[in-house]
Amino acid sequence: MRILLTGGCGYKGSVLVPKLLAEGHEVLVVDTQWFGNYLLPHKNLTVLKADTRYPENDWFQNRDAVIHLASVANDPCSDLNPKLSWEIGPLATMGLVELAIKNGVKQFIYASSGSVYGVNDAPQVTEDLPLKPLSEYNKTKMVTERVLLSYADKLAVQIVRPATVCGCSLRMRLDVAVNMMTMQALANGVMTVFGGDQVRPNIHIDDITDLYLFLLDHSEVQGIYNAGFENISILQIAQMVQKHVAAEIKVTPSSDPRSYRLNSDRLLSTGFKPKKNVETAIQEIVKLHQCGDLKDEARFYNLKTMKTLGVDA
Repeated sequence: MRILLTGGCGYKGSVLVPKLLAEGHEVLVVDTQWFGNYLLPHKNLTVLKADTRYPENDWFQNRDAVIHLASVANDPCSDLNPKLSWEIGPLATMGLVELAIKNGVKQFIYASSGSVYGVNDAPQVTEDLPLKPLSEYNKTKMVTERVLLSYADKLAVQIVRPATVCGCSLRMRLDVAVNMMTMQALANGVMTVFGGDQVRPNIHIDDITDLYLFLLDHSEVQGIYNAGFENISILQIAQMVQKHVAAEIKVTPSSDPRSYRLNSDRLLSTGFKPKKNVETAIQEIVKLHQCGDLKDEARFYNLKTMKTLGVDA
């Protein structure tokens, strides 16, 4: 297939692109490259340094599918410049899907977020529950979903609500829970846990990228799907890290009330099966660090990078 992949130079994209190429797909990546470009050259890969807020018709010509990963990636980054989050989120997505339909693209896969549920004390948070987004990030994801669903009669719309992703990527992120705590333990010997009782769903980066491949092959799997397979507390994550790194856990108060347990039974019913878990991610990060291939660097933190770029204006 010929794929347009937005945000393909990011944390997930840097893992997904090699998998797409290995399966014989032709990939056009569109990315601002605010966080760099770690993709290796390949005969079936074209990387454009461009902004999805200003889409071009050429991107969509003769494309079979769009995988839309581009977004402002988390709450702190969205709060830095809320207007930018709305522009890159629902507004840009509307332009992308309009051009996709104009050019006969048949399939549109969107990376939303499990955080759209906000605070939810239901034992199992399913796709049918009402959304209660708390932050600008959550709200832009929810509205983008609704934009895309309004076009579901014109192309196959597949929306994924991922849990917090963990694990290694060439474009690493150390500002997500599992990765951050593992690196704190390795670099400082101390993990700072804010609150600790909040339950968060998690998914390994290999599983979420495998899911996008699965959806490409199953365009009949349409609608919204949760994607998170381990609902564990922040404190439990720190305790899992302790099994692999000798480190102290320091618990401090938190103002972040988000706590929810994703139920991904709908996704599992399609035949998709995860292969890795949080412990796998911890072990992989520890191994990379011990080999000297991963260090605690500012470039692996989105908020620090965006402030350096001056996108908070």
